[in-house]
This record gives sequence, C-alpha cells and structure tokens, in this order.
Amino acid sequence: MSSTGSRRHAPATLRNRDAILSRLTGHLPQTGTVLEIASGTGEHAAYFAPRLPDGLVWCPSDLDPAALADIDGYASEAGCARIAPAQRLDVAGPDWTPDRPVDAIFCANMIHIAPWAAACGLIGGAGRLLPPGGPLLIYGPFSRDGRHTAPSNADFDASLRARDPEWGVRDLEGDILPIASAAGLRLRADVPMPANNFLMVFEKEG
Repeated sequence: MSSTGSRRHAPATLRNRDAILSRLTGHLPQTGTVLEIASGTGEHAAYFAPRLPDGLVWCPSDLDPAALADIDGYASEAGCARIAPAQRLDVAGPDWTPDRPVDAIFCANMIHIAPWAAACGLIGGAGRLLPPGGPLLIYGPFSRDGRHTAPSNADFDASLRARDPEWGVRDLEGDILPIASAAGLRLRADVPMPANNFLMVFEKEG
C-alpha cells in the first residue's frame, strides 16, 4: 500500500478491479444495498459503484477508523451519489450490524490477512443479515481440498503465517464450506480469477 498525498492507495485495486467488476455484474441484484466489508482505501467502492446498475447502493466499511476518511475521499472524487458514507464494522465482533438492511455482501482480500474469527464472523453475519437468495461474494486466494492452486500461493501462505500465525490462505472445502453451511449459505459459483485468485459466490438459502 502506498500514499497519494495524505490518502492511501492500494496498487492491487488497479490490477484486479476490472476482472472483479466483470464478474460482479452477473451475481449482484439489480436493486438494493451492497455492503462491502474491509473496504481498505475505498478504491473498489469508488470504481464499482458508478459502473453498477443505478438501483444499487454501495455501502463501504472497514475495521480501521483511519480508513474511513480515505474511503469517503475516494467516493467524493468518484462523484457517485450511490456510495454511502463509510462505516466502521468489526466482523470478528459478536452480532455486528451495519447501519441499514443489506441485499448483498462483498469482501475482497480480507480473510487471509485477518484472524480466523474474521472469516467466521463475515460468513456468520452474512447468514444472519442476507435475505433468502442474497449473495455473499468473497474474492481472494483459496486452497482447494487441502492443496494450494499454485506454488506462488503456497509461498504466499507461508509468508502470511510467518508474519502472523492467525493469518493464512483459507481452504474452501476444509475451512469455508463447513461454516458457510452452518450459516445457511450454499456455494452458488466458484469463479477462477487472474493471479490464482477466486471469486466465491455464496447464496443465502431459504
């Protein structure tokens, strides 16, 4: 992450935003509220919201209070009235609740650089907050059936765990699907993405 003046910049957003956007459009509803978890700098929000259907409101959030000003700054620069003010949310906390009902939840590059409690809280919260059929979209690296999908992901996982033992690339089948099932979510789509990432699309059952 770098800084542009006083505002932070995440170079990865420039590399992955078009690939993500091309997939989001097929899995998000046409109207309603999309809650973004761990918005970081807010650059995804500023890029996605103006390019999504006019009936969608994008609601960014982050755990770090210092990130909220960056998020609102990029939103203001984008000039899109359908980006809500950033809110602080800690998905690892009990019964976290956004400031409005949500119809979809999006989270990019969070669950591998956060404690396992954050992944559990994200998925459990999605099961609690989403309406039937509402999607939870998680973007980032995943291992599959206990195996990394590329040598670079294995190296990345090792480096993450060396930095913090609570971090690491999560396994879809071994880690994520069991807690998703317990939360009333089923896997709707498993979308390979560039740079050995995936977009996992879950759907609230019922």
